[in-house]
Amino acid sequence: MLKVNEIPANIGYYLAGFADGEGSFNVSFRPRSDYKTPWKISLCFNISQRDQVILALYKRHLHCGTMRQRQDGVWYYEVNNLTAIAENVIPFFERFGFLSAKKKRDFAKFRQLAELMSKGRHLHRDGIEEILRIRRDMNDGGKRRYSDDEILKRLENPQRLYAGLNA
Repeated sequence: MLKVNEIPANIGYYLAGFADGEGSFNVSFRPRSDYKTPWKISLCFNISQRDQVILALYKRHLHCGTMRQRQDGVWYYEVNNLTAIAENVIPFFERFGFLSAKKKRDFAKFRQLAELMSKGRHLHRDGIEEILRIRRDMNDGGKRRYSDDEILKRLENPQRLYAGLNA
């Protein structure tokens, strides 16, 4: 677990401010044929920049996540492990916080989702419905690969999902 009180305040507030403008909290649904439900549901905190130095500070001080470089030269830092999110990312941003109302809102919803998933609720239809309700306003609606209706329909008929993947 992250010892958030050991992070120097100037570094913590700098990283929180940077994430306030450039970071993103997301929940994604990916079709899976090897899961009990037809979806893998994942949380992710990510941030991208051309300069990897700032992203390396996140990795160093949050003690989790991965960094990679895209083909266009942009560096990408992400944390998508639920335990790391619950034990490192959330405590960090609870301590250092955000100034913008939008990022505060998205983080509060992200924290709700992490708690729900930590309890295993994402493995049941009612939990998935709750996740869909919570994510509706995150990132101002954002681009969604799968609509809420499609996610729920595939829960009713998972064979439809797998037939579509092989088409």
